[in-house]
Amino acid sequence: MAEKSFKKEVQKLRMPAGEVFSGEGILAVTKALLQSGVSYVAGYQGAPISHLMDVLSDANEILEELGVHFESSASEATAAATLAASVNYPLRGAVTFKATVGTNVASDALANLASGGVTGGALVIVGEDYGEGSSIMQERSHAFAMKSQMWLLDPRPNLPSIVDAVEKGFELSEASHTPVMLQLRIRACHVHGRFTTRPNVRPSFSLKDAIENPVRDVGRIVLPPASFEHEREKVETRWPAAVDFIRRHQLNEYFGADSSHDVGIIVQGGLYNTLMRALTLLGLADINGQSDLPIYVMNVAYPMIDDEVREFCAGKRAVLMVEEGQPEFIEQSLNTVLRRADLPARVHGKDMLPRSGDYTPNVLIKGLLKFLGRYTPSLADDTALPEGVRATVATRKPVEVPVVTAGVATGAALAMTGPDILPPVVSTAQAMPDVHARPPSFCTGCPERPIFTAMKLVERELGAHHVSCDIGCHLFSILPPFNLGATTMGYGLGWAGAAAFNTSETDRRTISMMGDGGFWHNGLTSGVGNAVFNKSDNVLVIVDNGYSAATGGQDIMSSKAENKIRATRNPIEAAVRGVGVKWVRTTTHTYSVARMRDTLREALTTKEKGPKVIIAQSECMLNKQRRIKPLMKRMADEGRRVVRERFGVDSDTCTGDHSCIRLSGCPSLTVKENPDPLRRDPVASVLDSCVGCGLCGEVSHAAVLCPSFYRAELVSNAGWWERVSKRLTDRVIAALQRRVKAREVAYVA
Repeated sequence: MAEKSFKKEVQKLRMPAGEVFSGEGILAVTKALLQSGVSYVAGYQGAPISHLMDVLSDANEILEELGVHFESSASEATAAATLAASVNYPLRGAVTFKATVGTNVASDALANLASGGVTGGALVIVGEDYGEGSSIMQERSHAFAMKSQMWLLDPRPNLPSIVDAVEKGFELSEASHTPVMLQLRIRACHVHGRFTTRPNVRPSFSLKDAIENPVRDVGRIVLPPASFEHEREKVETRWPAAVDFIRRHQLNEYFGADSSHDVGIIVQGGLYNTLMRALTLLGLADINGQSDLPIYVMNVAYPMIDDEVREFCAGKRAVLMVEEGQPEFIEQSLNTVLRRADLPARVHGKDMLPRSGDYTPNVLIKGLLKFLGRYTPSLADDTALPEGVRATVATRKPVEVPVVTAGVATGAALAMTGPDILPPVVSTAQAMPDVHARPPSFCTGCPERPIFTAMKLVERELGAHHVSCDIGCHLFSILPPFNLGATTMGYGLGWAGAAAFNTSETDRRTISMMGDGGFWHNGLTSGVGNAVFNKSDNVLVIVDNGYSAATGGQDIMSSKAENKIRATRNPIEAAVRGVGVKWVRTTTHTYSVARMRDTLREALTTKEKGPKVIIAQSECMLNKQRRIKPLMKRMADEGRRVVRERFGVDSDTCTGDHSCIRLSGCPSLTVKENPDPLRRDPVASVLDSCVGCGLCGEVSHAAVLCPSFYRAELVSNAGWWERVSKRLTDRVIAALQRRVKAREVAYVA
């Protein structure tokens, strides 16, 4: 179950020619694929193109009507290899996945594809997950395009430009017999806008035609001597063909041509909106995109079109290259082109803009002010900026770095952070605000939290173990309050990350993590199969949410749900036993902390040798709440009985120890003032955001903590007997409270 359904929105994909299509960027991409006559689409979900995969899945019926085959691939490598269909046949195909980690996984297939070249158009749509909103290492797709010589499109983030990039991308691929990468940044994927539609095109040459009329060309296969010829063909044939196509079709754009200024700006297409926002705030452009400065927009980030660059820079004293991320590939190429042409224009870029980080409007405003202040001071006027913006870009004195010394936290801070994550004492001349750190963590009710609670309990008994992490929600275990995990090497590589620690010189075992998505991605072979083959004696914990929870709830092979177009319900336990694991334990309710603790202890202490796998099953609470909340609301509105579980803490019983918080870290657990005037320690409290998972109570029981937790049922549309019982209970409690109150008054008197 994906986190968002596009069943309603995908009906827009049927729109005929000449109508105005309005919607999100990913919907526009899908419509453009259909307008381009695509024959097949494949991909692997991941930010920021997870929703594109969801759109394609929800639109499968429409795709089938047009003869388009769609696959949700096992990995990015699988998706990229699908483009092999375009090598020998005039079939247009597109694949999509996350960059740069997904591009890296797919690099073997992409390198082979780019070497042999293609006949039909091959489009690789990469979600560029870069900047402060990213969840991965900060790298760029540009290097992969350069490495394998694939053309890289980076269109302006508006729907007409994105649609045109998809359509022209296929044409460029066919004109140069080279796969084309289309880079979509986070903002471009989710930008809203409109464009005029063209008709959907059913492929003139179908998959059926290809299957029934097979073609074989040994010259397209990467084997010597053909592979040596491929390199020459790339440089002497495909590159010139691509440059000619880009120039003739004017894929790159010019703005501010009427400007009289002898400076200019060269910008990646994907950064155009941000640049225009910065120029508008500086009073150098209007909201319609009319600029006082000449701008060259590189909708094709690679290859650079040397003639266009020389034409733009001719007669200019200096240009500012706006290129996000590092290394500065485009800036280096720009310098090379201008120096070879002996043009005097100075190139500025990373000397005036940050070498790393997200290029927000404020960042660009600072860089523009530096650039213009050097060459055209009359334009470097920050007084036109709104007061709030001017304050954020004003030159500030360096902030004095505080001296941090070891210290001990006390009171509530100690209770909330625990002994492993004591906040340091900061020595500064001025007191800093006392704000408790709030690191990213698991959602309220997350079924993965009790797994790591159990690990902490086992750690108390057996001591610390090396924990090898993996990509997914469970990676939050490295942060407080659990502080578990030493490394993470990639999606599905959790057990491979601990492969070196397979030695008979110690009885202590390592623990590795893996999610069900990572398991099916490549963990079955690189992790489990590798451990079996090398006779590992270590432990793997596979978190089985029932779908790929971290990427939005898409179905995978082990999903519990029925799927009309996918084969689900293939148990992970059967797969690991199939490759030779003998010791396997499946826990179907991770919230049972005691059971999780006992299973982990057994895996770490058993005398049985060989790889050990624990499969911890529980549905992702976030997706579960997305599913059941609308159902419960509808039932309540219909007058049907609905029961919701909540947990609470008895303030009179709570001791203020707060081990429950340190061992679960649930966002619904907090502290409040102690109602007892004779006690100073704050007591634990459960917020209304509680979803009734019961972990706090389970922790209290498993860790032999205080019995202060209680479970309550919130009943909507209660039956007559429940209402009568409630009134009787209230009366009895009120009577008992009056007796207690009377004794208190008598005592005071």
